[in-house]
Amino acid sequence: MSPDALIAHLVGASALILVAAHAGGGLARRLGQPYIVGQLAAGIALGPSLLGALAPRAYDELFPAAVGPALTGFSQLSLVVFLFAVGYELDLTILGDRARVSVTVALASFAVPMTVGCGAAVLFRDTVRDLGGGWEPSAAAVVFAGIALSITAVPVLTAIVRENGLTRTVPGVVAVSAAGVLDAVCWTVLAGAMLDSGAGGTALGWPWRAALALGFVTVMGVAARPVLRRLLWRTRLEPSLRLALLVGFALGSAWVTHRLGLHVIFGALLAGLVTPREEGGTLDPDLLRPLHEISSLLLPFFFVLSGQSVALNGMTGTGWAVLLVVTVLAVTTKVGSGLVAARLGGLDRHDARTVGVLLSARGLTELIALNAGLEAGLVSAPLYTVLVFMALATTLLTQPLLALTRRLAARDRPVPPAPGTAPQPYATAEGAAEGPGRGE
Repeated sequence: MSPDALIAHLVGASALILVAAHAGGGLARRLGQPYIVGQLAAGIALGPSLLGALAPRAYDELFPAAVGPALTGFSQLSLVVFLFAVGYELDLTILGDRARVSVTVALASFAVPMTVGCGAAVLFRDTVRDLGGGWEPSAAAVVFAGIALSITAVPVLTAIVRENGLTRTVPGVVAVSAAGVLDAVCWTVLAGAMLDSGAGGTALGWPWRAALALGFVTVMGVAARPVLRRLLWRTRLEPSLRLALLVGFALGSAWVTHRLGLHVIFGALLAGLVTPREEGGTLDPDLLRPLHEISSLLLPFFFVLSGQSVALNGMTGTGWAVLLVVTVLAVTTKVGSGLVAARLGGLDRHDARTVGVLLSARGLTELIALNAGLEAGLVSAPLYTVLVFMALATTLLTQPLLALTRRLAARDRPVPPAPGTAPQPYATAEGAAEGPGRGE
């Protein structure tokens, strides 16, 4: 294919990707679902499972193999910008006076799904191997299976909390802050699994790569952070120049972690974490706004790339059975562990139930981890398809389960007292309590 023809294909494919993804996101939002659900559905529809099956010639014309590297480049760039913003926004000071219960919930909602996921991967390794794709239960692959059940998508969760009016409620604050702690734990464990997997094409053994990765993290925290603080606070760079500098910094950090045998996502997250906030501890809107706009524009390329690896038409009866089991485990372990931990932390049963349901949303963060695992060989293509649909199903179920928790709370709410009698206290699932006695 000539360079001119390649560019023409890329332009046409990009137009279709952007329109389809944002149209799908808009439709999902109208149906009361997170924007990402529609974007992911559009990405899968443009992949081999739907477009490739219904119109193979059109699929081959729109997405020839030659444009694959360019689409992958756009996808990786979108991930770097998005995760740089996630790292910059991550603020564990939100824990506040709910620190104990939030950390308890985070650790429980990591440990229980992690244990169940690893145990299922070992116990049912023959079934997973029957899916095809050459999956082998190595230590790194088993750990990755646990991570796939443990992840919670902080951006999607935050959007759900905001759209349901839970931002200033006890379950909303606990869920968001616990998800932040949980994300940090999951990314750290995933980094260890990828180091052990030998991903990245480097000839160094994992002990050397682990030592170099630890040294890089130390340099970023000790040296890069104060340098950036002086540069950003004292020189007062123009917003456009500051944005270009920090995006370049994130890309450089992503390149280093990739060379160390990790994924670019770890370098992008680390760059965001070490980037200093404004002097008062606030986020810089002139930086955050364009980061969100750029990532929103480019993320559809990531969803389409994810959809290219989904082979729905190759799903067998075993695959559908595994999908059902994995989805049930993913929902029950998250909701159950979050609920029990929140109850032990002093929340009433309605608030605790809401926390557990919120933590079950996986969404974009799960997809990012799954793509990293697929590239590293920790998950086979058929198992990847199963886990992608699990992520989609758990995200879709979050809103209906929240509605159910509200109905249960309303049903348990006591009847208003007769005139002249003292009102009885009660607590709602939204976290608004009336009267004394917050916990049950």
